[in-house]
Amino acid sequence: MAEATSTTVHIEGRRLTLTNLGKLMYPEASFTKGEVIDYYARIAPVMLAHLGDRCVTFVRYPDGVQGKSFFEKRCPGHRPDWVRTALGRGDRRARTAADRSGTGGIDYCVLSDVPSIVWAANLAAIEMHTPMARAAKMDIPTMAVFDLDPGAPAAMRECAEVALHLREALGSLDLELFPKTSGSKGLQVYLPLNADHDRDHVRSFALAVAQLMEKQHPNLVLTTMAKDLRVGKVFIDWSQNAVFKTTVCAYSLRARSRPTVSTPVTWEEVEAAADGAPLSFEAPTVIERVAGMGDLFAPAATLVQHLPPAA
Repeated sequence: MAEATSTTVHIEGRRLTLTNLGKLMYPEASFTKGEVIDYYARIAPVMLAHLGDRCVTFVRYPDGVQGKSFFEKRCPGHRPDWVRTALGRGDRRARTAADRSGTGGIDYCVLSDVPSIVWAANLAAIEMHTPMARAAKMDIPTMAVFDLDPGAPAAMRECAEVALHLREALGSLDLELFPKTSGSKGLQVYLPLNADHDRDHVRSFALAVAQLMEKQHPNLVLTTMAKDLRVGKVFIDWSQNAVFKTTVCAYSLRARSRPTVSTPVTWEEVEAAADGAPLSFEAPTVIERVAGMGDLFAPAATLVQHLPPAA
């Protein structure tokens, strides 16, 4: 068992006590809690563009990725008073008139600065998930996502093929897409909007595009969730655009056997993956990529695009 250690640090004028730094969070990789916190502290200035104005759902692993985990939507009551919160929906059942009027829902954490992200990492919040909308406008998605989930024996190669088909199809509408790995088995392709769009329009558009891909590539693409039909195909999960859904945030760690990260990638890397090249990155490599390549996902937070009008 790792020795219980703690240390006090000061980050941007905030005092934090970090605990159990020697605990193994990724035993197979000998990656400790201290290294998890260090990763988040280093990536936080870049991650803030994608996390800092959204309600965050934590997936916490107090005993590491091989131990039990739990989702945490409601911001902990023991948070420091400088950690911001925002009212958001709890789940599918929270789509009520009360919630839409702003009188219902739950308080989520909003990690709007580097100390807040480090505080969350110290809670063993290994994964951080965000909705498509900002906290200030929970009904207005700033992007659409196509979450590509392969059914074995399909894998990253097939996901990359589907991503390239999506780029071609939406490129014909002068819409630009930005890919990132899920940090797990698949890819996620984002369509930035950053202009007011009705959430039902965005969701319907994502479904229509996914169904077009299924029609054009029936041996490769699936739009229904049934796992028994997914064998050897890539499921395009268009439902991730629902108001109560979240996806793993760019630069979040994932709870795999090794400290993989949901990593923004170039289209050249996706093309290489479609030819069989590996497309997976761990925390130290992601820090190096950002230092050398910058934030490949930055346009997703700012690029203004408009969907075609609803039919």
